[in-house]
Amino acid sequence: MKIGLLTSSRADYGIYFPLIKKITSCSDIELEIIAFGTHLSENHGYTVNEIINDGVDVKYSLSDCFATDDSPQGISQALSRTISYFADFWKKNQFDLVFALGDRYEMFAAVTAGLSFQVKFAHMYGGETTLGAIDNCFRHSISHMSTIHFVSCANYKNRLAELIGSDESIHNVGSLSVDNINKMNFLSIKELKEQFEIDFSIPTVLCTLHSETTNFEQTQAHVETLCSALKQIEGKQFLITMPNSDTSNEIIRTVFKAFADNHKNVFLRENLGRKGYLSAMKYAEFIIGNSSSGFVEAAAMAKWVINIGVRQKGRVLTPNIVGCIFDQSKIVESIKEIENKRIENLNSHFYGDGDAASKILTTILTLDLTQA
Repeated sequence: MKIGLLTSSRADYGIYFPLIKKITSCSDIELEIIAFGTHLSENHGYTVNEIINDGVDVKYSLSDCFATDDSPQGISQALSRTISYFADFWKKNQFDLVFALGDRYEMFAAVTAGLSFQVKFAHMYGGETTLGAIDNCFRHSISHMSTIHFVSCANYKNRLAELIGSDESIHNVGSLSVDNINKMNFLSIKELKEQFEIDFSIPTVLCTLHSETTNFEQTQAHVETLCSALKQIEGKQFLITMPNSDTSNEIIRTVFKAFADNHKNVFLRENLGRKGYLSAMKYAEFIIGNSSSGFVEAAAMAKWVINIGVRQKGRVLTPNIVGCIFDQSKIVESIKEIENKRIENLNSHFYGDGDAASKILTTILTLDLTQA
C-alpha cells in the first residue's frame, strides 16, 4: 500500500509525528512525505529541516506554496499557486491513500487540486469549528472532499456526521497530540535554557496569538491590547511564539518585536520545534492567546488556558479553558482568576488515551480502498 502524507507547516507536522513513526514501522506500507507551504519558507524558519532532522525522509518538497505577503490578495494568490502546483503533482503521482490534516488554506488547495484526479484523502480532525478564522470553511470543505475521516473526540464525530450526512467513514481515534505527549522525552529546564536561552525556573507564561482572519482589520488592536495587559502582570516572564502565515500576521510580528525590544521579560521565538514547544508548555504556568494547542495539548497536560477572542469559537471548552474578550482589564482579571487555583473536573482523556496512531494504522490496514 502506497500512502502519501501532506504536511504544510510546523503545526501539522508536530501532530503527525507519532503517526509517521507508526506507519514507517509497518512493512506493508510505503509512506511518502509531501512537504509544502511554510515548511519551505525562510521567513518561517524553513521547518522542512525539522522533519529531516527527525530522521524522516521527505520524498517531495514543493516550493512557493505559501503567501509572500499577508494581505488578502497574497493569501488568495498563494492558494491559487498551490492548486496549480498540485495539479501537476497529482497528475504525476498516484497513491492508494493520502493523509490531509486540519484546516489551513494550503492544505485546502492541495486537496482541491486532487479532487478531479479522484485522489482518496484521509482527513484528520474534521468536525471541529473555529468561527473566528476562515480556516473553518477550509476544514469543512476538506471533509467533504475526503473519503475517510479520523476525529479526536465523540463531539466532533457527531458534528462531522451531520456535516457530511453519514458516520460510516468516520473513526473516533483520539488526538495524535496526546500520543506525542505520552511518548515525549521532554527537555529539562536546563536543556530549554541551553537551547532557547529561556530560564523556566522563573515563572513563565506561554503565549501564541494568531489573527482572527474573519476580522483581520482588528489585528493591530488585538495584539496591542494583549501586550498592554501583559505589561500589567508582575513577577513573570513571557515566551511568545510567532503566528501562522495568516492574513495580517506581519502586524502581530511587528508589535510583538517592539514589545520584546522594550521588555527584558519577553522572549520571542519563531519555532521551538515539536519537543521544545511541548516542553515549554509542560513548565509554563499557563497558556494565553488563541492557539488550537490551548485546547487538545493543554487539556492533556492539565494546563490553564486563557483563550482570547473568537478565533477558536465553536471548539469544545474543557474545564481548564477560560474565555476572554480582547479587553485589557478583562485579560488581567482572567489571569488573576486562575492564579493559585486548581483545575476541577478535567477529563485528561477527553481526546483519547494516547494510542491514536495505532488505531489509525489498524483502520487503514483493514480498509478496502478499492471500495472506499
